[in-house]
Parts: sequence; structure tokens; C-alpha cells
Amino acid sequence: MPTKNDTDATHILAQDHRKVEELFSKYEKASGRDRKAEIANRICDELKIHTIIEEEIFYPALEGKIEEDLLNEAYVEHDGAKMLVNEIAQGSPDEAFYDAKVTVLKEQIEHHVEEEEKQRNNMFQQARAADVDLEEIGERMLARKEELKLLAEQQGLPAAQMSTAGGG
Repeated sequence: MPTKNDTDATHILAQDHRKVEELFSKYEKASGRDRKAEIANRICDELKIHTIIEEEIFYPALEGKIEEDLLNEAYVEHDGAKMLVNEIAQGSPDEAFYDAKVTVLKEQIEHHVEEEEKQRNNMFQQARAADVDLEEIGERMLARKEELKLLAEQQGLPAAQMSTAGGG
């Protein structure tokens, strides 16, 4: 886990992964419509912020420096998750498929995390081996993350935007 002063981009993203995993676990144990909605909305906000900082800062910094297929798959995986995030954020635990959507989102995120940080020759390993300044990238990501958290608190985050629609 990163410390307060840890600005390594991969550590920041891994910490986000652990936070969302914890929220999914809380969701699974939760009972009551209001509690489930609250946790699901936190999951959605965390994932919106995470995908924004990855797509605006982390992934572009890795273009041409790690396997292109890995980056392309990450963008597409994000879009699949964003579709569910938007449906969950606009939905209610009373709806027939709400729990199923949260479960499928959890499974998609688990797969995505596996590719970014757990499988052999993963994205984070390639990023560490590449000629990129993970500290500088991390500082930019943390600054953007603070902006987005403030926006979430003040007026709420907009719906997640797709990155791969229309080829690009």
C-alpha cells in the first residue's frame, strides 16, 4: 500500500483496486435497500474516478512503451465496466437485475485487476520496466483524483464516458 508520500502510479492504482474490492465485499454482506444503494454508489464513484485518471494520465503515458494489445484491452474493459457503472448509478436495488449487475461488475473488475497487476508480464510490471516516470505520473494522477473527489462531493460525477465507441 502506498504511504502518504508514495506517488508511484502503480501503487496508487493498486490501492484503488483494494478499496473497490473492499467495497464489493461490503456490498455482498449488506442488507437493506438504502445500505446497498449507498455502497453501490460509492463503488460507481470510485470506479469513475479510477478510470478517468487511468485513461487521462496513466494509459497515455504508457502508449508505445508497453504491449499495445494490453492497453487496447484495458480501454475496452473499462468501457464494459462503465456501461454497468452507469446502469447501477441510475438504478435502484429494487430493480430485478440490480444485484446481478453489481456482481457482474465485480467480476469484470477482478479480471481487469488481474491483467493490470497480477498475471505474468502484467501492465504494472511493464510500466515499471518502461522508460516512464511513475512518480511524476502518480503526482498528476493524485492531483486529478483530488479534483474529481471534490466534484463528486459538491455536485456528483457525470455518467462515465465511453472511450472506444466509434473506433476511438
